Amino acid sequence: MVMRPRLAPAFAVSNVLRAILILLSVAAEAAAAGTAFTYQGQLREGGHTARGAYDLQFILYDAPAAGLPVGPAVIREDVPVSGGLFVVSLDFGAVFGGSARYLEVGVRPAASTDSFTILSPRQEITPVPGAIFSAATGDPSAQRRTVPPACPAGQYIRSLAPDGAPACVADLDTISGGTVTSITAGAGLTGGTITTTGTIAASFAGTGSAPTAARSDHDHDAIYQTPVTGACAPGFGIRQFNPDGSVLCDETGVSGPSLGAVDSVGNVGQLPSIAIGSDRLGVVSYFDATGNDLKVAHCNDTACTSATARTLDGPGTVGQVSSIAIGTDGYPLISYWDASNGDLKVAHCGDVTCATTTLSTLDSPGNVGLDTSLRIGADGFGLISYWDLTNNDLKVAHCANTACTSAAVSTIDGTGLVGQYTSLAIGPDGRGLISYWSNSAGSLKVAHCLDLLCTSADVHTVDPAAITGQYTSIAIGADGLALITYFANSAGDLRAAHCLDPACATATLAVLDSVGVVGRSSSLAIGTDGLGLISYYDNSAGDLKVAHCLDPACSSATTVALDTVGDVGSTTALTVGADGLGLIGYYDATNGHLKVAHCGNVPCNPFVGRRR
Repeated sequence: MVMRPRLAPAFAVSNVLRAILILLSVAAEAAAAGTAFTYQGQLREGGHTARGAYDLQFILYDAPAAGLPVGPAVIREDVPVSGGLFVVSLDFGAVFGGSARYLEVGVRPAASTDSFTILSPRQEITPVPGAIFSAATGDPSAQRRTVPPACPAGQYIRSLAPDGAPACVADLDTISGGTVTSITAGAGLTGGTITTTGTIAASFAGTGSAPTAARSDHDHDAIYQTPVTGACAPGFGIRQFNPDGSVLCDETGVSGPSLGAVDSVGNVGQLPSIAIGSDRLGVVSYFDATGNDLKVAHCNDTACTSATARTLDGPGTVGQVSSIAIGTDGYPLISYWDASNGDLKVAHCGDVTCATTTLSTLDSPGNVGLDTSLRIGADGFGLISYWDLTNNDLKVAHCANTACTSAAVSTIDGTGLVGQYTSLAIGPDGRGLISYWSNSAGSLKVAHCLDLLCTSADVHTVDPAAITGQYTSIAIGADGLALITYFANSAGDLRAAHCLDPACATATLAVLDSVGVVGRSSSLAIGTDGLGLISYYDNSAGDLKVAHCLDPACSSATTVALDTVGDVGSTTALTVGADGLGLIGYYDATNGHLKVAHCGNVPCNPFVGRRR
């Protein structure tokens, strides 16, 4: 179930082009000017230019505040907004009689049924007199036009008289003063000496050297550019012309990411998990190593340049491994490991900022709840995958209610030592799909739930390579099939598996980054371009890195270091924000801080734009 959040009151619109009413009364029999006019505005959301589709409501008033409506309300649905700009045609009827008029604008996301957010202040519509064409002007310095400035065929305009009449002359060269009366063909040309009329042509026959004309057997295909047929979409510029006439496009206006600490009290920020709340702001769950507590940071803006941090559970050692999702009630739901008691626990927030919470224990026999991953299932209740360390099994808990105060627990895979590094997604069939590591085989495995409660599952080995499949992250791609990123310990690289069927019985495998030891703590989300975006740790350099897939199967990717100051990114969590850009929570081990990176563009690359 997708929650459509209400619009935050952070919209603003500026009047880029004042509406102009042209009122003409040239003659009694002339047709009256229409009442429609064009309005162009600039829409900003959360301090940033908006993009996408929005519904707009326009109401005309007789006063800048309060007052009465004049004419009908005009609603324009699915108005495209690019770079913050939009253009609409408005018609309130014959309501402009000389009195002042003020335009009130309301906005909401396209296709939303919520009420419009009213923008302030109202925009004054200022009338101007209409322009009338005249056959003559009283200004002696201005050119008059009483006759059409045109000449017959074969002639051209030499000059214009004060009344606009053209002086036409024949299109013949009779005044150049040239003295040439004959032309003689030189080497490489054919034709005799020309004194009056005749033809001179280039000779393309023969072989060998021809200094003045190309041979007939000469091939230019490898030299000259094929006609260019490619084009770039709006918002993209041409970076390169390819030999076949296609073009390489880059997103224009790209910018670097914003990086900053949002919690720096003590040693905080390990093992984060991130989601976008119903208020369209990020919320991060993480471990406070100083207090051994579970904490949550609620972002104060879209880019999460600052946040409000709260402790949810303590004392004891709790929250070392957590996973956060937004429930159907619009509030965060967090699964985590209680290391002191060896339990799987859940915290249900009582509001969007987690100012109040309800804590519940879901599974307690033995040492359970490590490597937890939480998603909201097709039935609207939480589904949690986790590792049973005592029995070395993969287990799943299905919440019995929205707050997840209790759950049905099932063992999904108990063959050998399995269940570490779990990551869960909900497939198009509404059933869970879990990626995890088999310690016994040292390989990447996937379990496809056979029902909504995931009481049992089909299990498949996706990558059988030795010591491969740690730090998994799974998401459902734009093609409806799962994409999995993971770490190959044996090779020390970041890899991707693209499932070829809903159960992921088979998959294509690719190496995305192999420079040094890279790929630990990978976190995957599908970007607004339909391609995978991955945050991960470069162990060799101690950097936070990002990979942007170049196709839905993620057979290859561009990679870039996003934060290189100190030892950063050893644990990361990535999601796509309300603005369509990546938002990454990660641990700064050098300073012991929770940091958040807000991507400056869709591929999260601070150096180049997105290529097409």
